[in-house]
Amino acid sequence: MADQGGVTGKIRLGCQANAWAIEPGRPETLFASLREIAGLGFSGFEVGFRNVMQLGDAKEELARERRGLALFGVHIFLHEYDAATCVPPVELAREVAEIGAELGAERLIVSGGPAGHATEAKAAALNELGERARRFGLGFAYHNHGPEMRGAEPEIEVLLRRTDPALVGLLLDAGHAFRAGIDVAEFAGRHAGRLTGVHLRDFQNGQQVPLGDGDFPLDAVARALREKSWSGWVLAEEEREDGSKLGLSVMKPARLALERAFGV
Repeated sequence: MADQGGVTGKIRLGCQANAWAIEPGRPETLFASLREIAGLGFSGFEVGFRNVMQLGDAKEELARERRGLALFGVHIFLHEYDAATCVPPVELAREVAEIGAELGAERLIVSGGPAGHATEAKAAALNELGERARRFGLGFAYHNHGPEMRGAEPEIEVLLRRTDPALVGLLLDAGHAFRAGIDVAEFAGRHAGRLTGVHLRDFQNGQQVPLGDGDFPLDAVARALREKSWSGWVLAEEEREDGSKLGLSVMKPARLALERAFGV
């Protein structure tokens, strides 16, 4: 099974493929992004589940087009989640995990909706999804958005207490955490043992800018993780909220910013 992350000191640099205009059902658009990701010197990439579920006969071609890149994970993000658990339905997660395993992915990643008073049910569902991912030889990670990071006791803290560390890692979306008012460096250091990866993006005057060009405390986060001898993936997240796909123009400076901050 893929390493969930933890404290061994090895940091790898990756990025989301969503910064490029990838069209489900047109695998050549995914392959074009991978060529540019490899050219930037990243070690791996993350991809949305819709972009791999429709690969069809191109699955074997993906293995050739990866150019040595690790497939960090396949990410399920939905606009509506299971009403009882606030996470993706079990059957969808099983299907994506099976495809991810076939493609050589390291882990299944899921996002979810805010649980409110149903955190116990959400945590139990995450444990179940983590167990199902493990049956396919995959790690498993929950990816936060802003709502889980807000409040006197953020939901994410409750979920981390109620889930099994052997089954459920955290892919920390540091951009959402930063905008929710979280001290990201402190949070990352305190929960380093649960982090399988960190999504990094930057903001200036409320607008997203290439990583390293804004107010996000990138150096402090990198220092906090190094102090814990953390191992895992740091991933540039340059997908824009307005839907624009800026590719190399934003990912190239992001890659340089990661190299400066993490020394990788």
